[in-house]
Formats: sequence, structure tokens, C-alpha cells
Amino acid sequence: MRLCTFISAVVLAGLATPALADIGRVKLVSGVATIERGTQKIPATSGMVLQKGDTIVTGKTGRIGVTFNDNTRFAAGPNSRVNVADYAFNDTTHQGQFLTRIDRGSLAIVSGQIAKSNRDAMRVKTPTALLGVRGTRFVVQVN
Repeated sequence: MRLCTFISAVVLAGLATPALADIGRVKLVSGVATIERGTQKIPATSGMVLQKGDTIVTGKTGRIGVTFNDNTRFAAGPNSRVNVADYAFNDTTHQGQFLTRIDRGSLAIVSGQIAKSNRDAMRVKTPTALLGVRGTRFVVQVN
């Protein structure tokens, strides 16, 4: 009986881990777009799950659209490099934090519940500035 309980706990923990890592999904991809996860470069596909720390990279003709768990939406244009440095969202309390780093390219954002929960909860960092998200829609361009 103890062994059965132990095995059940291990299986449930294993099932819960991927759900905790799922922060959003790729909704649309055109052209060349990849997700860099650690040392892996994974071709982006519609429905692909994103994890905290992933970097979205688009090629010369690439575009990618992402929807996060708090309903924040990203659209990265050609030649973009965007890192989801930090993301945490509690879907019960709607509290969380979101830090995105954009190294190059363009990123259009429609903020979701995280930005509405706390005025300092969502930030976008560029090579020269740190933006605090107060509004709901904006575009960042980094040359």
C-alpha cells in the first residue's frame, strides 16, 4: 500500500511539472521563427508551448504571435530577438510578474491580467531602457 501511494505521488508530481512550466502558446508563425530553450533551437510551430526563459527569434521574413496564460499577446516582427526572462501568473488571484527583454526587432504587445494586477508587474527591457507597462497596447522597436 505504501509503495502504491508513493508511485501515485511520483506520477502526479510528474504530470504537474509540465503544466507549471507552460506559460503560453505560439498561436501564429510565418517565415522563419525559432524558440531558443537553453542550448536548443526549436523551430516554432503553432500550438507550441513556451516556458519561462525561452527566447523568440525571427528571421528576415519571420513573424510570430504568442498568447500567454494571463491573456497577454505578443507579435514579434522580422529580425526580432525577444526573451521571456521572467513570467509568473496565478490564475486564481490574477497576480504575477512579467519581464521581457528585447534585443532587436519589433514587438507589439497587448497586455493581459498581469499588467492590470499591479502597476509594476509587467516590464519590457531594451538595450537602453526599462519600460514599465501601464497601458494596454504598445509597440517596441529596437534597431
